Amino acid sequence: KPLKDPGLPGFRASPEVAMLRVLAPLVAALAAAGNATELDSTSDIAEMGTLREAFSNSFLMILVTELGDKTFFIAALLAMRHDRLSVFFGAAGALAAMTALSASIGLVLPKVMPRQYTHWAAVGLFVYFGAKLLLEALQMLRSGSGSGPSEELEEVEQSLKEESSKQKKFWSVAAQALTLTFLAEWGDRSQISTIALAAAKDPLGVTLGGIIGHSCCTTLAVMGGRVLAEHISERMVVTAGGVLFLCFALHGAIMGSD
Repeated sequence: KPLKDPGLPGFRASPEVAMLRVLAPLVAALAAAGNATELDSTSDIAEMGTLREAFSNSFLMILVTELGDKTFFIAALLAMRHDRLSVFFGAAGALAAMTALSASIGLVLPKVMPRQYTHWAAVGLFVYFGAKLLLEALQMLRSGSGSGPSEELEEVEQSLKEESSKQKKFWSVAAQALTLTFLAEWGDRSQISTIALAAAKDPLGVTLGGIIGHSCCTTLAVMGGRVLAEHISERMVVTAGGVLFLCFALHGAIMGSD
């Protein structure tokens, strides 16, 4: 039976038209839900891109700053005298804890200061460290130094000679590696750079990239770091670190704080 349209006196709509009127709001709601899902998917993709960028930047930064660093030599030389697994456990644990602590500081900074300030402060730090490392490389080139292993290798060797040379238990060695590595890393340029990077980019990506980067360097150190350290040119490591920091600064300046 035809239905009377309450909006138009005297007009009777067919059952099909009435059914369309009933289904129209449902179709509109489904379409709105589909658009919302599409927006959420786009947001998730953008978030994954930010996480991936922070991870790769942190990972590369750790590789170029930690190879030939004091913490690298500590792990390498301890592994020559003690069980490698215990040395790795202690050194990697200390570096992971320091990375998480540094990223946490970088996460809090934007809440205390406007993100625009922390972003440009991070860019300034990258410019400072990059220029400083390249200046050191230039001075090494002019003086003819830096073509061999880092002077920090001899420094670490001398400090470890003062330790007891007797065999120690697993946890004793791990504790020694953890303590020495944590103290050597505190205030190091890689820690300050991690704080700056976490303040400017995704802290989770920075933390994961830093921990994996430190783990790779520590693994390399305990497996054959002493031999590798003797063949790494300090000038090459310093130059690579300076170039990478300046690339981070250029990228941050181009992308802005948004």
